[in-house]
Amino acid sequence: MAIKAVLLLSGGLDSILAGRLLLEQGIAVEALNFTSPFCNCTPKSFGCSAAKQAAEQLGIPVTIRACGDAYLEIMKHPRFGRGSGMNACLDCRIHLFARAKEFMAEINAAFVATGEVLGERPMSQRRDAMDTIEREAGLEGYIVRPLSAQHFKPSVPEIQGWVNREHLLDFQGRGRKPQIELAEAFGIRDYPCPAGGCLLTDKIFAIKFRELLEQEPGFGLRAARLLKYGRHFRLPGGAKVILGRNAQENSFLEHQARPGDVLLTPRDVPGPTALIPGQDAEGEAETAARILTAYTKTLEKQIWVQITVDGATRTVCSDSGNQPGDFVSLGTGAAEDPL
Repeated sequence: MAIKAVLLLSGGLDSILAGRLLLEQGIAVEALNFTSPFCNCTPKSFGCSAAKQAAEQLGIPVTIRACGDAYLEIMKHPRFGRGSGMNACLDCRIHLFARAKEFMAEINAAFVATGEVLGERPMSQRRDAMDTIEREAGLEGYIVRPLSAQHFKPSVPEIQGWVNREHLLDFQGRGRKPQIELAEAFGIRDYPCPAGGCLLTDKIFAIKFRELLEQEPGFGLRAARLLKYGRHFRLPGGAKVILGRNAQENSFLEHQARPGDVLLTPRDVPGPTALIPGQDAEGEAETAARILTAYTKTLEKQIWVQITVDGATRTVCSDSGNQPGDFVSLGTGAAEDPL
């Protein structure tokens, strides 16, 4: 029976190549992918489409799991600090590897493999950081890094002969040329660009996450996901209003309205849909209507704004004399928003 490995598959080129190198050795590979509120991928369906496509290209099964409330609490209060944004890379990786260890036991796999390259990422792929992650996740000796293995002492799978170390590589640093050349040698041409990744490294997104943590420390996954969309404003009474930036975001916000939320839409003029998520926010609806009005495309001095809460609708007349600069924005959604 072939040795089985869990491959942490992001869908990027590094993890694709790591999987291919293991498959070349006759190892049975099963992929594991995690989604989070902070990944820059599509929200339209559960799971990362890049990981699904990569698994299909490799011809291996993939299991997709969501990072839930426990993960969010770790991102709020990391043990190992943050990077230049609000990214808590070590704590994130420890959590994911610990869950990979659990999955390894579920499917009776012998080890975990990743596409990590020593020195490629400044916070989580330093040697000391990788050692810390491996130790804290309870996987000492059981992580194989096919692209960088020659820079590390042999893992247990290599010592036991489950993996042939001579066929593992010595990639290092942030350059992509070796990976691209290896992909060409394998005939791999369909893979995503290295841009994207964790939104907590994005400066604007980090501002919004920090502000949310300060103003609403008990926020949940829904509030975290909404950070990816629209223009965000903190209202005087403490509620937040989110304005759509285009037709797709307007539609998204309309479908996000839940009991107790306030939904605002301009009547008879083009402009953004606005959402005030959370209970007891109706008292700030008219302030939100003024912000919405400042972003409409009209020369009229006053416009009508429809305010809907729990199916009940009322209409208010809002002054269009406001300018967008009259309101302090917390920032827009993701830099490369998928909507």
